[in-house]
Amino acid sequence: MMKLVGLVLVIVGGVLVYQGLARKDSLLGQAAEVGSSLANKVDGGSRTPKHMLQLAGGGILFLAGAVLVLRKGSA
Repeated sequence: MMKLVGLVLVIVGGVLVYQGLARKDSLLGQAAEVGSSLANKVDGGSRTPKHMLQLAGGGILFLAGAVLVLRKGSA
C-alpha cells in the first residue's frame, strides 16, 4: 500500500516539476520573475513567483514518493 502511495507522490511531483519548468520558460513566467524582482527592490518584501513554488513542491513530493517506493518493507 505504501508503495502505491509513493508511486502516486512521484507522479504528482513529476507533473508539478514539469508544469513549473514549462511556466518558468514561458513569457508569463519571465514576466512574473521581473515583476517579483522589481517589487522586492521597491519595498524590500519577499515575493516568490508561482513557478518556483511549483518546482519546490514538486521536488519535495517526488523525493518523498521515491523514499516510499524504494524503502524496503518490514515483511
